[in-house]
Amino acid sequence: MSRFSPLTVTDLQRDTRDSVIVSLQPREDDRDRFAFTQGQYLTFRRSFGDEELRRSYSICAGCDDPVLRVGIKRVDGGAFSTFANEELKVGDTLEAMPPQGRFHTPIEEDSTRHYVAFAAGSGITPVLSIIRTVLTREPKARFTLVYANRQVNSIMFREELEDLKNTYLGRFSLLHILKSEAGESELFGGRIDRAKLDRLFEVWIDPESIDTAFICGPEALMLVIAQALREHGLDDSRIKFELFASSQPGRAATRAKSRRQKQSGGDTEASITLDGTTRSFTMSKQTSLLDAALAHDMDAPYSCKAGVCSTCRAKVLEGEVEMDTNHALEDYEVKAGYVLSCQCHPLTEKVVLTYDE
Repeated sequence: MSRFSPLTVTDLQRDTRDSVIVSLQPREDDRDRFAFTQGQYLTFRRSFGDEELRRSYSICAGCDDPVLRVGIKRVDGGAFSTFANEELKVGDTLEAMPPQGRFHTPIEEDSTRHYVAFAAGSGITPVLSIIRTVLTREPKARFTLVYANRQVNSIMFREELEDLKNTYLGRFSLLHILKSEAGESELFGGRIDRAKLDRLFEVWIDPESIDTAFICGPEALMLVIAQALREHGLDDSRIKFELFASSQPGRAATRAKSRRQKQSGGDTEASITLDGTTRSFTMSKQTSLLDAALAHDMDAPYSCKAGVCSTCRAKVLEGEVEMDTNHALEDYEVKAGYVLSCQCHPLTEKVVLTYDE
């Protein structure tokens, strides 16, 4: 059964010069499949010539909004993002997988938590979904957003964020930091670095008041912010990352290949279960389990193939494997046997893996 379903483009809004907000509508029979949790993303696929591309874009709507929306910022040389910004039209159809991702915390109606988010550029898209949902569903909670951009005209959702600030006075605080526009205070201009973060925690944000921090942006920025948060008292369980690009590791660095893996050659007998169907075949130990499944005509889920998005998450039931890179799974998931199949290579003569758990 195909994991992709058609979504009809119902509206396109030019947000900045290089970004577009796409409103989407699933078929009536697929509405339940596209119910989402705040902070999740959609994986799209489209063929460009003879090549199929898959790209993930965050949902920017709140859970109570009437329309499913994603924000797509054009990437220089990016085929899908350029297509979305320049060629996509109302009435067109896009193929997408149901929402995925765990960049969120459970909603608690009576919560008095203080959430803080750090976003840069298009990293605002999942954060906006979280903000809208929290402010609506947790009426006693507070949210502080620190949003970094190059300049005012590159701020995505600028008017929408201002509207939220005016609607939720006292509950939603918005701090813009603009690299090229210092404004009245040096604190709100230039790059976000450790000195600036320490100053923010001293003057604007009490780190002891933070219950959960969300971070979405470039690798270097996220690592600096995460370290600053840790040194101001937050443990990793209260720091949430969202990453898509292969250049943004965040949670974990590339793991060194073990001597055992380097020395292992030959083939493995693999048994892979997907949607209740199990297929067994022989594969090279140098091939990832995801690529082997795809080569044997299994519709295995994936998006980035870089160990970042967790779309290809699966569980090893028998045998041993090693991941080259893990930027998405928590330590407890790895201990429970879960792997990123795009980064996973067999170490033993037999491996049993399932996508169904």
